[in-house]
Amino acid sequence: MSQGANRRGGKKPSKPVRDAARNAAYDLMRAVDERDAYANLLMPVMLRQRGITGRDAALATELAYGTLRGLGTYDEIVAACSDRAPEDVDPPLLDAIRLGAHQLLKTRIPAHAAVSATIDLVRLRVGEGPSRFANAVLRKVAGRSLPDWLEIVAPPADKDPIGHLSIVHSHPAWIVAALRDAVGGDFAETAALLAADNERPRVALVARPGRATIDELVAAGAEPAAYSPYGAYMTEGDPGSLAAVGEARAAVQDEASQLVALALTRVPLDRDGLWLDMCAGPGGKAGLLDAVAVQTGARVLAADLQEHRARMVWRTTKEAKVVVADGLAPAWRPGAFDRVLLDAPCTGLGALRRRPEARWRRDPSGMPELTRLQRRLLDSALDAVRPGGIVAYITCSPHLAETRAVIADVAGRVDTLDAREFLPEVPGLGDGPYAQFWPHRHGTDAMFLALLRKRFN
Repeated sequence: MSQGANRRGGKKPSKPVRDAARNAAYDLMRAVDERDAYANLLMPVMLRQRGITGRDAALATELAYGTLRGLGTYDEIVAACSDRAPEDVDPPLLDAIRLGAHQLLKTRIPAHAAVSATIDLVRLRVGEGPSRFANAVLRKVAGRSLPDWLEIVAPPADKDPIGHLSIVHSHPAWIVAALRDAVGGDFAETAALLAADNERPRVALVARPGRATIDELVAAGAEPAAYSPYGAYMTEGDPGSLAAVGEARAAVQDEASQLVALALTRVPLDRDGLWLDMCAGPGGKAGLLDAVAVQTGARVLAADLQEHRARMVWRTTKEAKVVVADGLAPAWRPGAFDRVLLDAPCTGLGALRRRPEARWRRDPSGMPELTRLQRRLLDSALDAVRPGGIVAYITCSPHLAETRAVIADVAGRVDTLDAREFLPEVPGLGDGPYAQFWPHRHGTDAMFLALLRKRFN
């Protein structure tokens, strides 16, 4: 028998090609599945360790993030192309098939190249036998465009609007329902919001006042932000390569995250010397508060329950005092602060653009416990601020149970300011008195802000 023939008389399968970008994307997906890794934290490290740069780095990131965002849609299509339900497919094989489906349905990669590269990946990482199953499934996937598949796998919008949007935009149904409620029940706007969640966000930067300037960031290749006086956006490249970022004079921070912190500092007070960031890790808002406080003569205490997060806050601040402390068992005396920022733990539904796997990790059964924690922390924040002082209650979620419902519980202790008055540069923040940012309106995370003045009685 010749070396180029197998026992059936055909040619031996060619040796699979190892593709650095696709293997990195695959490894990221496996880490998310097996170790609950955070994709946005692990991917830059993985690319740097493997020396993957330029177009290969961009491809790996697009494949991994795009596939993670689209899992709900792709699994429905894979199910329609297979005699096995996705949950019955071995997870390492399923992740590879999902990567192939993303390439076929949402990228410009030619179908033959997408299938061939995915089959090589399966042969290398899973095995020859599973590669035949993957090949059969992906060839069926390639037979239709994404819109054509959605006509088949998504329920009709007029009969099941939540289910339709869930499949079309790849969000769990409970998140679709929560976001629909948050935008006032408008399904067209809900669809626009879900679509924005699936877009790749630009890298937002903050130039901490007194330490860096927008001009410095622009000179390094960024462009000024639309709203934040200290914000900029990178058009390409690694933010860590900028001198201002490396020296902690600037940082990566969403524009809405900058603005909700700035709004707290803009409320006039008759006495203003001591500020508290009560749940400060990982330190983005604390870094900005610290820089603003230095310019106004105020001092900042930044606290976090977890030591490793407190260390991150320490690295991102300059003058602030950083402590490891539990906001529910305060290490400070009551009424000690003039301003308190409470960036409360939340579902993170406002940052699904940046955390592509987060939508699949959250479970609505955890909401009651989470909202109880938010209420307790807000009570503690109001205890920490003096009468007449201001608490900024912030969540990176528009979910009504985490926002308006939490504020309603403290109505007897506070006067609610119109937060929009302290963000005059930003249109479309809602009907007030709260401010709600949106990805589809502002190009930012969906940050919620309430400004609460503690009553004297």
